[in-house]
Amino acid sequence: MKIFAKWLLSAAALLAVANLYSGVQVKSFSAALIAALVIGLFNALLRPILVVLTLPVTVVTLGLFLFVINALMFWSAAGVLDGFHVQGFAGALIGSLIYSALCIVIDSALNRVFSK
Repeated sequence: MKIFAKWLLSAAALLAVANLYSGVQVKSFSAALIAALVIGLFNALLRPILVVLTLPVTVVTLGLFLFVINALMFWSAAGVLDGFHVQGFAGALIGSLIYSALCIVIDSALNRVFSK
């Protein structure tokens, strides 16, 4: 149940990002659901590999390169999907920062709700 709620709220967060920032467009809630699923899959499967491969750059930049990796995951999800569009890398970086902040709030709220 918690995973389903996180998926729905992540899709809502993606719609919020599209409303807050003009560099990200989402056509519908169903497109946001699919985009949230794809972003989650990319973060679960590809992100750990990229983090390990770029570890020297991440250490040199004191962890700031992780923002670039997050933006790449966001941008690549937009490249794969039709109803989800990001305008350039800067749009992906800003959109991924807003989306990550909203997902942190969602995770915190869900941990409080489902801890009982």
